[in-house]
Amino acid sequence: MTGAKAGQAPHSSAPGRDKPWIFRTYAGHSTAAESNKLYRSNLAKGQTGLSVAFDLPTQTGYDPDHELARGEVGKVGVPISHIGDMRALFADIPLATMNTSMTINATAAWLLALYIAVADEQGAPRTALTGTTQNDIIKEYLSRGTYVFPPAPSMRLIKDVALFTTRELPKWNPMNVCSYHLQEAGATPVQELSYALATAIAVLDTVKASGEVDEATFGEVVGRISFFVNAGLRFITEMCKMRAFAELWDEICTERYGITNPKQKLFRYGVQVNSLGLTEPQPENNVYRILIEMLAVVLSKNARARAVQLPAWNEALGLPRAWDQQWSIRMQQIVAYETDLLDYGDIFDGSAEVTRKVEELKAAARAELARIDAMGGAIVAVENGTMKRALVESNAERLTAIEAGTLTVVGVNRWTETEPSPLTAGEGAILTVPETVEMEAVARIKEWRSKRDQAAADTALAELAAAAREGRNVMEPSIACAKAGVTTGEWGETLRDIFGQYRAPTGVTVETKSPEMEREVRLLVADLAARIGETPRLVVGKPGLDGHSNGAEQVALRARDVGMDVTYDGIRQTPGEIVAKARETNAHVIGLSILSGSHVPLVREVKARLRLEGLDHIPVVVGGIVPPEDELVLKNIGVAAVYTPKDYELDQVMKGIVQVVHRSIDNHRAAAAEPPAGERRPGGAGRAASRG
Repeated sequence: MTGAKAGQAPHSSAPGRDKPWIFRTYAGHSTAAESNKLYRSNLAKGQTGLSVAFDLPTQTGYDPDHELARGEVGKVGVPISHIGDMRALFADIPLATMNTSMTINATAAWLLALYIAVADEQGAPRTALTGTTQNDIIKEYLSRGTYVFPPAPSMRLIKDVALFTTRELPKWNPMNVCSYHLQEAGATPVQELSYALATAIAVLDTVKASGEVDEATFGEVVGRISFFVNAGLRFITEMCKMRAFAELWDEICTERYGITNPKQKLFRYGVQVNSLGLTEPQPENNVYRILIEMLAVVLSKNARARAVQLPAWNEALGLPRAWDQQWSIRMQQIVAYETDLLDYGDIFDGSAEVTRKVEELKAAARAELARIDAMGGAIVAVENGTMKRALVESNAERLTAIEAGTLTVVGVNRWTETEPSPLTAGEGAILTVPETVEMEAVARIKEWRSKRDQAAADTALAELAAAAREGRNVMEPSIACAKAGVTTGEWGETLRDIFGQYRAPTGVTVETKSPEMEREVRLLVADLAARIGETPRLVVGKPGLDGHSNGAEQVALRARDVGMDVTYDGIRQTPGEIVAKARETNAHVIGLSILSGSHVPLVREVKARLRLEGLDHIPVVVGGIVPPEDELVLKNIGVAAVYTPKDYELDQVMKGIVQVVHRSIDNHRAAAAEPPAGERRPGGAGRAASRG
């Protein structure tokens, strides 16, 4: 019998069949060498592009031995501190033929400089380099938090990368307008459309206003802007959103910028499907969620993603293993090669329902874009907190709907009865990063600095500083820094000294609205207030470099709504700053939010500082992606309660926090009533007054 081989669809090489999108997984951890092994393994399994995840110190411009890097090295991505690390990351991977996506924003110019320096060493022509730097700082202010500099110099750096790549790397996308994280922060489809398009407008307006481009070059810049979007479970809406994105982008290119070349107006996008909806309870259900979300961005030919990367089914539990990532790659391959999806034109053209929904989304997005434009554009809307506050409010509505049961999440708020999952059983069910990774990274970077040509590094840094001060493009000086052995922290510190640092609005203000509901927990907070004689005070802190602030924002907002006095100063706080705030506010409880996997070392440091300051009577609760074994560790070092994604009912979390404060008061009273060893107190134990 002849025909297709097993596992190969007979039509897979039929004439006229569309090429599949680029298959990627978002990956990187521990060290450059370990990440390189993972990349080469995934490529051997049929992955066709790389998507590099960098750790938080790299994303925010710190070396592994910096105070703020403590606990964060290698946790959510790979640490890249200098050209030696970049060489190791891409060892035996030819950059001349690889399509590489780098999720990097504030330090995008630097990581691209390191990439180019390694490509130069490999002999890869710069004109052959293909890939993308995410480089979208506006969404960092709104949702992901790995910004460094204020908006104006940040936009200048994006402009520098865009103009340099247009001239030197014509196949490179200098920027992904990244609506993915907007949806992760709670954005509605209309907000995702309008905020992302407003971001693209802000970047292109910055390039145009620079006076550094003629009309032809500006058209090339427009043609290299790409997008990175999110696809959630509302399958029809998400597919219509992508069609709306493509049509609105064509309108903006034509009407606002006068672009006539059809290739320059193409809406080119990659996608990672929604991680916000992945559940910790019954995590095996996430496989179906991921598949459905992927279909929303590949079924419509006229709005099909150029590249797709899928999360792993167990990302709500921790870092996925290589096997988990393989499962996601196989999902893409089955859809692309075993189905007949790529044999047909757009199957939604002519649908009245699809047309109606697309037009509805476009009209609402145009109205929101006009409102942002009238305000002065996306940067103004970032600085005055308008967009951030709207995202916090949208996310609050989503969470309230899940709590109330009006939005069904299978296995979470309905059909919660379950059989034990064999996929999560036993040791090694999730990947963990050894504690030794950070110590080894610190030792390696000290050795690197000691062995390089220090004079060459100093000269390169001086030229970088001069270019930054004088308004010259920083890319060539950054490449020179890379080749001279400059480190990520040194590049970051040089530009911090010139541009300054920035703290974006939190979105949690007295104006922030949340759904009105009768909440039983308000009575419990009132009872606690009566017991202590004042309003209970909660300090919400985000130690370390983790910028994913959704959970902290929603806890702060709900605690305010149920009657607590809440202090939340935003992301990237040191343990010392959090403890100082607890002292300043005379806090009754501290809530720490950590989603980077660095909870154990950071919480340990906060607890140690509380003891040092004589404040260890203040109870600490922790929220984040915390494996069960780490929960035991946290409780052993004195954490009063641990909350993970399964604890989606915020009112129940509030009740738990109230109980924690009550227990703290009881424990203090009992301790105060206990006589010292060898001493008896007449009349029994007695009672002590509460310290509040």
